[in-house]
Amino acid sequence: MDETVAARLAPSLALLAAVGETGHVTRAAELLGIPQPTASRRLAALADLLGTPLVVPYGRGIRLTRAGRTLAAASGRALATVTAAAREVREESDPGSGHVVLGFLHLLGRTLVPSLIRGFRERGPRVRFSLAQGSRQEMLRGLREGDIDLVFVAPLPEDDPELVSVALAEQELVLSVPQGHRFAARGRVRAAELAGEELVTLEHGYGLRQITDDLCAAAGFEPRIAFEGQESETVRGLVAAGLGVALLPRSGPPPPGVAEVPLSPPVFRTIGACWPAAERLTPAARAFRDHVRSGEADVGPGLRPARARRRPGRAATAAAPASAP
Repeated sequence: MDETVAARLAPSLALLAAVGETGHVTRAAELLGIPQPTASRRLAALADLLGTPLVVPYGRGIRLTRAGRTLAAASGRALATVTAAAREVREESDPGSGHVVLGFLHLLGRTLVPSLIRGFRERGPRVRFSLAQGSRQEMLRGLREGDIDLVFVAPLPEDDPELVSVALAEQELVLSVPQGHRFAARGRVRAAELAGEELVTLEHGYGLRQITDDLCAAAGFEPRIAFEGQESETVRGLVAAGLGVALLPRSGPPPPGVAEVPLSPPVFRTIGACWPAAERLTPAARAFRDHVRSGEADVGPGLRPARARRRPGRAATAAAPASAP
């Protein structure tokens, strides 16, 4: 019953909201561009439908009854929601003024994301971005559930038929150690030498944690995890306090109390873009995707363009020994 009434009310939402705003049927009709008699007939029909008057005479105008005020307020909220949705649909049908929901790992917000957005906005300055940050697991979940259009993650999801992946950049990972650590003055450190060291890592679900675990497994030992965090700056702070060592991307000049030592052989993580394979991207999201995978986009300082690009649907290796850049 309520659904039927709501369906019959829907065409008159704008009229109810306009009457609530102006307090006058004639002004409401003018606002909507309809004849005043038509507006009066619609209000009378709504009163018959609901079994209660929505307006009563008040001086030379009208005023809403309590029922009318309730419906007018609800109509205003509903129209605001529909108007916002219509604007979103209109913008997303135009790649030059649409909206992109972009997800990425926290560390990528320093260089990769600003550089790629800046280059893209030079061509499409009216495109809006909503930015979501979190763990690799959270970003991929948001992508699969349709909450995010495109994500930048590392490592790329391997052989996932639901996602398309393309490698964008490579970033060297180094061993972060306290200044007084026995490795601090070394030119390079082999992964096998980390056996027995207390490691500070990110929690499970983060790409760096997966890379750390895989590197230790390849070296033949199980890591001794001293602390687990949710973002790299906390991990670096714990390293500076002498509470362990960590595998992290280069940070430029190391923070006070931390030394960064390259691994031997060097280890790089591949950063890439992912999007749903089965869902059609909006024009704005598709234009941004094409920009980032063009091979000509600036990926920012501290990163180098990926050496090899896999075909869509195939992910690049998460972290692999490579020759020095």
